[in-house]
Amino acid sequence: MSSIHISVVTPVYGCAASLEQLYERLVKTLTKINETFEIIMVNDGSPDDAWEKIQKLAANDNRVKGIRLSRNFGQHHAISAGLDNVFGDWVVVMDCDLQDQPEEILKLYEKTAEGYDIVVGQREERQDGFLKRMGSALFHKLFNYLTDQKNDARVANFGIYANYVIESYKQFKEQNRFFPFFINWMGYNRAEIPIIHAERSTGKSHYSLEKLFDLAIDTIVSYSNKPLRLSIKIGFVISVFSMLYAVWLIVQYFMYGIPVEGWTSVMVSLFFMGGLILANLGILGLYIGRVFEETKKRPFYIIQEKVNC
Repeated sequence: MSSIHISVVTPVYGCAASLEQLYERLVKTLTKINETFEIIMVNDGSPDDAWEKIQKLAANDNRVKGIRLSRNFGQHHAISAGLDNVFGDWVVVMDCDLQDQPEEILKLYEKTAEGYDIVVGQREERQDGFLKRMGSALFHKLFNYLTDQKNDARVANFGIYANYVIESYKQFKEQNRFFPFFINWMGYNRAEIPIIHAERSTGKSHYSLEKLFDLAIDTIVSYSNKPLRLSIKIGFVISVFSMLYAVWLIVQYFMYGIPVEGWTSVMVSLFFMGGLILANLGILGLYIGRVFEETKKRPFYIIQEKVNC
């Protein structure tokens, strides 16, 4: 067992104004659990003065540890950077915008006493805009269907994880670092409990519908070959219907003398099949591109600077 009981990892991007309040509320909450804790803030190329504020907090309290990435690598890569530097027996992962409320950590921690390795927060009433909620719901439905997973749209990164769960997470070497998928895939003894999701006090979400769509495509291609299998099935079904239609046209012509109108049906069929072929080539290209990215073996992130680590 380590000398640190609980670690908190939070990726930071565009939330400099909330960091001081986040720190104060975390300290107040974590002290109720155990005096030995650490707060790891990972600056993911934030365009504001987040790093300066992290440095200031770290200078005043050595329990605050700062990691500055060389550029913006993305939320889940920043989470990986933080998890690679934790020492706690228990690890909390949360956002920095205070929508994940520090006080809810007490509920998560208390649930672990029942023997759970993982306890995640279930946002019963999400305090996000309509478009973001709809985009997230569509993302999870599509993701679950194409990956045969059961990820709840109300569950994100906010949760508490035993140290050995995090050690298992570190064994994954894929470039796509979608944290909830890995946690869900690993298994372990898991619980989901309702939490209160707060409104965003500062800044705005950087997950637009376009970014959610790109995340969905990238994640699905990384973790499932179901789109390839579906394209095979669709091609087979179209071939069967085409043969049946051809037989029907032959019967009409020879038995009933009905001439076959050619040009319109041929052109529509050509455009339809051409679209399907291009779509399938695109899907295949995405998988080839993903293989290409994985073979590069690039690091998940690059750390430019550390404080108290």
